[in-house]
Amino acid sequence: QVQLVESGGGLVQAGGSLRLSCAASGSFFDIGDMAWYRRAPGNQREAVASITAGYMTSYASSVKGRFTISRDNAKNTMYLQMNSLKPEDTAVYYCNAAISARRGTYYSYNNWGQGTQVTVSS
Repeated sequence: QVQLVESGGGLVQAGGSLRLSCAASGSFFDIGDMAWYRRAPGNQREAVASITAGYMTSYASSVKGRFTISRDNAKNTMYLQMNSLKPEDTAVYYCNAAISARRGTYYSYNNWGQGTQVTVSS
């Protein structure tokens, strides 16, 4: 069984920075694509950024140039560096990972963390 645990959320003023982490633990063979999502109150969950196992990245247009996604495969951990934060970035941030339970099996994307709250005050 796999666990994804986010950390690093909090309250910050507009223009400030936060760094989120997502650590995978448990029994698994490999981690493929990883991504950050967020859900603001009253809104649907939206993709924020993603990174492949080969370190290719993509970003939502709303965060491009302000957020940086990265990963440390040796530590099974993904990061989201968030700079120049805006009040509209306020949301619960979730990590997602495609994980293969055993060698030769498919990668399941149904792996989510519990979420970490990010609040940006104006």
